[in-house]
Amino acid sequence: MEKPVKKLQFDLSGYYFFGLVLLVCLGFWPSYFAKFFYGTANFSFYFHFHATVLILWMSLLIIQPILIRNKQVAIHRLLGKISYLLIPLIFISIILLTHSRIPHQGPLTDDHLVGTFNSYKDLIILATAFFIAIRYKKDYQLHARGMIVTGLACIEPAFIRFAFRVISDPFVAYLTTIFTLYAVFLWIIYRERKQAKARWVFPLIVGLYVIAHGLVLFDMLYLPFWRDFVMWFAHLPLTTILI
Repeated sequence: MEKPVKKLQFDLSGYYFFGLVLLVCLGFWPSYFAKFFYGTANFSFYFHFHATVLILWMSLLIIQPILIRNKQVAIHRLLGKISYLLIPLIFISIILLTHSRIPHQGPLTDDHLVGTFNSYKDLIILATAFFIAIRYKKDYQLHARGMIVTGLACIEPAFIRFAFRVISDPFVAYLTTIFTLYAVFLWIIYRERKQAKARWVFPLIVGLYVIAHGLVLFDMLYLPFWRDFVMWFAHLPLTTILI
């Protein structure tokens, strides 16, 4: 007799996201968190705003599955309404922080082009994942997958900062980061390979990442159309320059 398929327990994801918190601390410790202890945390409002809303979001990703596991559905739904406020704030924080980091006048460097692209790529991944989570909020399997992806989207920004510190070659550090990201997604896809439904979410997100990383690896970001877009974005009156 064939063994029954064991479904992924998405209500355990809150505990796994503690690992994401550790990764974020490793990635951002020298450049952000440690500076509060050394008295050198002279960051702009845009940076603090971005950090605050993401910390709140990661806290929500940890708490919500634990509430479901403990059958606290009413509290889960109540806290879920906060996501309708937090996600727009996350989008705004990413746009403002990205805008504050590029020169509003003058030439753009390759780092400005790639950095701006990575921010917009993260926005697309987050928007897609959150749309799935809300569009299918009455379907637990799809809703859970969408929300989990909003957390997994934090892996690349955190891991690449850690990789740049321990790997001397920036290109190797970048490849290590994206391969690690794909390994996480492929492990999840493999684990859910025999489930009957909702298996399209993680492959869809992987496809978006492959397109985005392909544009970076094949130097498509240095073409005039992207430089023109970033220049247009830089000239918008959104922020003052981050020092």
